[in-house]
Amino acid sequence: MTLIHGPLLDDRTVAAYLRRIGAERPGAPTSAALRDLHHRHVMTVPFENVDFHLREPVSIGPAAVDKIVTRRRGGVCCELNGAFFELLRALGFRAEVLAGRVADDGAFGPIIGHMALRVHTADSPDPWLADVGYGRGARHPLRWTPGLPQRDPHGTFELARAPHGDTDLLRDGRLQYRLEDRPRLVADFEAMWWWLRHSPESPHRRHLYCTLPTPDGGRVTLSGNTLTVRANGDKSTVVIEDEDELRETYRARFGVELSDLPPVTSRPPATR
Repeated sequence: MTLIHGPLLDDRTVAAYLRRIGAERPGAPTSAALRDLHHRHVMTVPFENVDFHLREPVSIGPAAVDKIVTRRRGGVCCELNGAFFELLRALGFRAEVLAGRVADDGAFGPIIGHMALRVHTADSPDPWLADVGYGRGARHPLRWTPGLPQRDPHGTFELARAPHGDTDLLRDGRLQYRLEDRPRLVADFEAMWWWLRHSPESPHRRHLYCTLPTPDGGRVTLSGNTLTVRANGDKSTVVIEDEDELRETYRARFGVELSDLPPVTSRPPATR
């Protein structure tokens, strides 16, 4: 069965998206091109849920492109991977949207609670797992070869076969999420997206965060008003009380410009 997606992004939007992540337009949809786009997206566009806490409208799929490109913001999985899916399609890649369940402390979260992509390139017999919307994810796309450990600056990742044709993703031996095999439409995520936006049990409502990896394999994370910097095996933490300093931290560390600050939560941060 062929899934029918909407119209492709126009050339002007594609060019602006590529400028946003600092990438050149690839000449062909190759694995090297996918690796470059994925790397630049992960390192440039923060994984953040600030608008959930500001109670601002939050959209997925093509509607998320404007937030990422024009407003120069980040987002969570359905925003980031939904937008990246549209970019890849417009660049000639054959990509599929997949639904997953996040595994936290050994327990699976909601069905269709995570979005990832399976991407086919012109020069590879195997597809690739692309995920630019997961806080503990790989910097580079992963070859879709179950049982093959793959080294990445963010850890060692491995795809594993799961029941009913599903696929598990492990990082350093720990289960991160389970993906369905069947492709999905972005619209299939709308009901779960409503729950994520409105339920008090939603991880994006319970925890406030903004995070980016650093080129040296570290990570900078703002959880509420607590800034954590991990670099070279060391970790430093500082609590930011001043609102102007907090705005400057969002701007300088993540490129996020905020006029209004989200309310700070005292709950432990989510790690997705």
